[in-house]
Amino acid sequence: MLGSWFIFSATWLIVSNLVFAINTTLDGCCDHTKFNPDEETFEYFTHLTRDADTFVYGRKTYQLMVPYWPDVAKNPSEQTKADYEFAKAFDAINKIIVFSQSLDSPEGGKTRIVRTSLHDEILKLKQEEGKNILTGGVTIPSQLVELGLIDEYRFVVHPIVSGEGRRLFEGINLQEKLQLKLVASKTFKSGCVALRYLKQ
Repeated sequence: MLGSWFIFSATWLIVSNLVFAINTTLDGCCDHTKFNPDEETFEYFTHLTRDADTFVYGRKTYQLMVPYWPDVAKNPSEQTKADYEFAKAFDAINKIIVFSQSLDSPEGGKTRIVRTSLHDEILKLKQEEGKNILTGGVTIPSQLVELGLIDEYRFVVHPIVSGEGRRLFEGINLQEKLQLKLVASKTFKSGCVALRYLKQ
């Protein structure tokens, strides 16, 4: 009887990891117009995407990704192999949650618009069985960092100093210093470095 209770309790405690993944320059610029991801970078994000079944975005990032990548997935002959593989992985995601007060309607049946509490919605998503929850962009991830809800950070640092553009975690308001643990790193041929951190 005790063993059954333990198994039930352990299962109940399992939650999905929320992973924040983004490209950035050496000076912290995360404006997507300031760099061009190479094939290895696309492959890296393709693997991350395959390990997830839910995306969490704000309106701006959502409209950058959809319908662009689902459309790429429909036209393999017009794409590079790296672009197409990422597009397929993106299109295979089960659901996309968009936190927005201004987006009127979603693109396709996988997207759900949420206008209520970011904190409460993410906690509910984490309790669902499945793969990782993946988030990107700037505004929503910054809010998630402030709320202490991100479990894993994946940064691909490009060997570029932009000198301008939106900065990673710009204006973020933390109650206390966020301490991360570096658990993996990989250097690409281009000089990009992929860094994986876990929240301590």
